[in-house]
Amino acid sequence: MKEELVLDTLVDKVMAELERKLGREKTEDVAEGEDSEQEEERIAVPQPKWREGLRELLASTPARIGVWRAGTRPLTKEVLRFRRDHAAAVDAVYGEVSQSILDEFQLFAVETCFQNTENYLKRPDMGRIITDEGVSVIKQKCKQRPQVQIVVSDGLSANAIDANLRDVFPALLDSLRAYGLQWGTPFFVRGGRVACMDHIGEILQPDVFVLLIGERPGLVSAQSMSAYMCYRPRKGTVESQRTVISNIHKGGTPPIEAGAHIGTVLKKMLEQKASGVQLAI
Repeated sequence: MKEELVLDTLVDKVMAELERKLGREKTEDVAEGEDSEQEEERIAVPQPKWREGLRELLASTPARIGVWRAGTRPLTKEVLRFRRDHAAAVDAVYGEVSQSILDEFQLFAVETCFQNTENYLKRPDMGRIITDEGVSVIKQKCKQRPQVQIVVSDGLSANAIDANLRDVFPALLDSLRAYGLQWGTPFFVRGGRVACMDHIGEILQPDVFVLLIGERPGLVSAQSMSAYMCYRPRKGTVESQRTVISNIHKGGTPPIEAGAHIGTVLKKMLEQKASGVQLAI
């Protein structure tokens, strides 16, 4: 993502300035956009016994592996990257989904009883209940008893919606069209938890439900989205009755691919009248 590239550039500039002040010269130029050279840059372990194996391991995961140390402490560059990723995770939790992307897909917004971010983190139960005003708006604007109900929520990462919805949403609609499935009125829930789909299910009575929601951010990605799906969600639905596709982002499950696959899963739910552990995929 652009923000990550900018932050990487800033980290490199800080390191270059530190090296200049220490009177060191950089011994190696790393060309931007070349994967092999980027992998070499990630190999911080000096003279590894099995360089090829370490290279393959680093290429297989974005996890912090073999970051090495300076004495008993992490390398300065790794500390800066850690702080950058931690800051991105905090921003994801406290951020807000761009109004422009909601307008782009004509998603009206309702809220849960979460009140504010601090309360949202302390009281997950409040993110499962739509406000009375929100219930009234849903009843007024949404189609009742749709075959498929689509809802988007910021969850724990507003950045995940901004980063992925433009790819996931159209791909999902294309998939539903290809299978001849009809969807109701999509909308956005601010401050939603996964189980808000149960409350909405009581209101709209859909056959199947898909909630596109921001995942808890980590130090690898703060832009990961999940798609929770359920056959006829209602109050009292347990977690084993939900099906989920997680890790949807450009470094995980590709958003366009995820959108298409969600449609396939929803079709199977309708055919089998089941979801979660009872669904045969």
